[in-house]
Amino acid sequence: MTARELDAAGIHEPGLRAAYARCRDLNARHGRTYFLATRLLPVDRRAAVHALYGFARHADDIVDDLESTATTAQRAAALTALEEQLERGLRGGRTTEPVIRALADTAGRHGIDHRHFTDFLASMRADLTITGYASFEDLGGYTHGSAAVIGLQMLPVLGTVVPHEEAAGPAAALGVAFQLTNFLRDVGEDLDRGRVYLPADLLGAHGVDRARLEWSRRTGARDPRITDALTAFAAHTRSVYRQALPGLGMLDPVSRPCIRTAFVLYSGILDAIEADDHAVLHRRAVVPRRRRAVVALDGLARALAARSRTGRRTETATGPCPAAPARTALLPVGGEAA
Repeated sequence: MTARELDAAGIHEPGLRAAYARCRDLNARHGRTYFLATRLLPVDRRAAVHALYGFARHADDIVDDLESTATTAQRAAALTALEEQLERGLRGGRTTEPVIRALADTAGRHGIDHRHFTDFLASMRADLTITGYASFEDLGGYTHGSAAVIGLQMLPVLGTVVPHEEAAGPAAALGVAFQLTNFLRDVGEDLDRGRVYLPADLLGAHGVDRARLEWSRRTGARDPRITDALTAFAAHTRSVYRQALPGLGMLDPVSRPCIRTAFVLYSGILDAIEADDHAVLHRRAVVPRRRRAVVALDGLARALAARSRTGRRTETATGPCPAAPARTALLPVGGEAA
């Protein structure tokens, strides 16, 4: 993490700076699209976003690191240890886990509801034992913790021009839209892990079941019924993007280019899947590099324009430029986490 980002965020203690740097490294290595969009935020807000992503990435790696030989019991134990570190860190106690230290600091600075983090870990734990979902309703319980709460965590960092409660619904929907996009893109990889996130009732409506998906994955054979099911899942995902779209205009203007860029890039994955005839069981769909560059440049132009209108000092993705201090954190919504 650049010293300028940490200085702008008011993070000066060496150990805490190292913790945030660890989170930024996780973001840069594992979340290319997310990291690209984050570079469009005002410099003083990036560290907090890296902390949120770093926590989510770290927990997800415990559950899904395919290079690890850890057993399910060992992964469960590691999650329990992380939960204990989280509880201790959020209560102001000492923690040896860097991502928890950065996360706890971010939660305190921005007033983020702690339940978002515990809900996230609950969904991560579900991945250790649950291998499928009967319906979108059942899947929704999982995506609340794995995705919706990520959007809710982000709101106090991004800032809004409307009451927090008004922006919460679209923010949660955007987190879910990103997650559903990942589910569709990664159908084959998830199947290799023994999981199917596409609801069984949706698959069944098209004459598809887990066995047929496994057959297609194993043999490389295409089945029009599978294509139809994947098309239906993509259509549902696009409907969630439509629910999230109004939320872009509810954000602080200097934060909008970042989230808009992520919105365009992630929804573009659905376009890439469609262009590849929904062959996600056999290969991963990728947004063309040229398309990514065009979207990034558009985001940068929008970010510069927004910051120019604020009349404050900020930093661009390519070097110093006028920047805006973070909006005062909004109070978290009670009862509500990549």
